[in-house]
Amino acid sequence: MKELKDILYKVEIVSTVGAMDISIRSIYFDSRQVTEKGLFLAQQGVAVDGHKFINKAIDLGAIVVVCEVFPEKLKEGVTYIKVDNSSKALAIIAANFYGNPSKKVKLVGVTGTNGKTTVTTLLYDLFKKAGYKVGLLSTVKVLVNDKVYKASHTTPDSISINKYLSEMVAIGVDYCFMEVSSHGIHQKRIEGLHFEGGVFTNLSHDHLDYHKTFAEYRDVKKVFFDTLPKTAFALVNIDDKNGQFMLQNTRAKKCTYALKTLADFKAKVLEKSFSGSLLTVNTIEIWIRLIGEFNAYNLLAIYGVAELLGMEKMEVLRLVSDLNSVSGRFQYIVSDNNVTGIVDYAHTPDALKNVLKTINDIRTGNENVITVVGCGGNRDKDKRPKMASIASQLSTQVIFTSDNPRNENPQDIIEDMEAGVAEQDYKKTLSILDRRQAIRTACKLSEPGDIILIAGKGHENYQEIDGERNYFDDLEEVQGCFNLLKKE
Repeated sequence: MKELKDILYKVEIVSTVGAMDISIRSIYFDSRQVTEKGLFLAQQGVAVDGHKFINKAIDLGAIVVVCEVFPEKLKEGVTYIKVDNSSKALAIIAANFYGNPSKKVKLVGVTGTNGKTTVTTLLYDLFKKAGYKVGLLSTVKVLVNDKVYKASHTTPDSISINKYLSEMVAIGVDYCFMEVSSHGIHQKRIEGLHFEGGVFTNLSHDHLDYHKTFAEYRDVKKVFFDTLPKTAFALVNIDDKNGQFMLQNTRAKKCTYALKTLADFKAKVLEKSFSGSLLTVNTIEIWIRLIGEFNAYNLLAIYGVAELLGMEKMEVLRLVSDLNSVSGRFQYIVSDNNVTGIVDYAHTPDALKNVLKTINDIRTGNENVITVVGCGGNRDKDKRPKMASIASQLSTQVIFTSDNPRNENPQDIIEDMEAGVAEQDYKKTLSILDRRQAIRTACKLSEPGDIILIAGKGHENYQEIDGERNYFDDLEEVQGCFNLLKKE
């Protein structure tokens, strides 16, 4: 049980009705989960208004209700607390309820359009190899040292974040690396968290279905750095024109990384192949298993964070050279007849361009590059023609297909993509709605030495169609095609 007055510490309260000297057993924002002696917080959600479920929560046992608008009829024996922003209040209440665990582990947040999962996951791997107990909050999974939880959002809800962090504290976790999404920042999910450091990877076209303008998307990211404490570090990719912008108002220690400009952490790509890359990192030569310029940036961010957290420079470089790529990020397999299949999460124009540029930089020029790509439904439509344009310009052959259509007609999505193909590139394109058939067609079109890129879903092992998730794994599909071709 927790004292109500303790978990309301630092919450900006407008008014209250009912007893305040009470204890609660648990906190909820989903009325369906409420149990006896619970606190229910009603949020104005994107799709649902939690205020409509206050009475249901009380019927299930809520004795405290935190809301932005009091119900017309107040029930006796229930404490009502009015706040200006329920989401912000929830984050602070959750942190207080779990004993502010982010102050007891070294928490580093990573934000940006691309690279968040790679940077956080490989930081987890590096610090584990160094012998620390480590936590991870990522798109792919949540790790409490070795215990694995399935991830549902890039940045979990405030209660889940603090619950995971409290588990980490209980087993003595030293460091936690967390993806910080623009949605998570905007929806106040990270309020009340204490960060040891923040990293900015890059910014490009994404989530404009939610943020409406690029400026708004950029400004939301900046809020993360504006709120870092002066005891933290802010590490940004200074080659990105938005890097300096992120640092403008931060109180944190300002640090930079780059490939092309002067920075605190600087690298140069000397050689690259499908087996890895040769780099200089602050003048020291190192071979890494990661591929492409975009991964050189990711590695620099990892190197910078590790050094800023106090790890010895040569130890960091030794550990970095032993890191493997993250699930669904430039994962590749080679068939018996020497066709390379690459699966990558690239689902933004910039990410797709980076992956195809990397492939074209490595290949000799005689191989065909066959790209299978789609775009998600019920999301930012503006990026569809841009991704199709990039794919058709940088590939020998392109197959447009279904990604996660969700509640949209897959054919409509493909037609949005086709609108971005230049006239001279149109002959390179095919459209095959069924993703499995599209991948099989790419395999059948390939010749020895060719490269097949399956873009957009990466680590995801499902397709979301009409609200249902059906099992589907791009890497398994490519491997299955290669096996079939071997038998033919």
